[in-house]
Amino acid sequence: MWENVKTARMRVSLRDPLPVSPTLPQGLAHTSAMTWSGGAGDQPAVLLAHGAGTDMHSALLQSLGPALARHGHPVMVFNFPFTEAGKKAPDRMPRLESCFRDAIAVARKRFGTRPLVLGGRSMGGRVASHLAAQGQDCAGLVFLGYPLHPAQRVGTAIPPQSLRTSHWPDIRVPTLFVQGDRDALADLAVLRRERKRLPAASSTLHVVDGADHGFALRKRDGRGADEVTTEIAQVITDWLAA
Repeated sequence: MWENVKTARMRVSLRDPLPVSPTLPQGLAHTSAMTWSGGAGDQPAVLLAHGAGTDMHSALLQSLGPALARHGHPVMVFNFPFTEAGKKAPDRMPRLESCFRDAIAVARKRFGTRPLVLGGRSMGGRVASHLAAQGQDCAGLVFLGYPLHPAQRVGTAIPPQSLRTSHWPDIRVPTLFVQGDRDALADLAVLRRERKRLPAASSTLHVVDGADHGFALRKRDGRGADEVTTEIAQVITDWLAA
């Protein structure tokens, strides 16, 4: 449903002027990033990472970037090195975290003193949550389909040991969860319960009706990709303003 989404002209490749150079040895000298300018002002900037099965060119990220920029929020997206190298299997968490930190350094140079919100699609958001739990300075976290547990059929019991929330009590910044109600990687009842593990931060949940883990809808839902992007962008914008 995302095939016809076009990249905005305001996209700026950072490969040459501001490459993301991995600190940990990862088999390549740099990885790619791009930004959308939000114009002058001090509104928060947003740094988003991609999911395990996509890259920074995923249609959702490419749609959200210019949408948030139109609301005054600069956006940066980047590739993890395993994706840049053409590999399908994600790196282990320490390498993912290290590259995300490298991307943060680039984003801070690009966006100056603006508050910086971290997040991403699925795995990318999960990596951001680990950084925040470790004390990484950020203004908040945006999760676009947080992978709460391995894929399960709706209504199936979720083993506690499979939940990806053990680090949540250490998160000390506001969090926004944007989840589809057909997401096989996030049972909403379990998510609502687990959000109580965020004692020192305000947590917001927005549910996209009919959406799966990739925010795709069924034909019978009567909505297209552009409408979903508009909804998500507005939710993020309102949350940033609050």
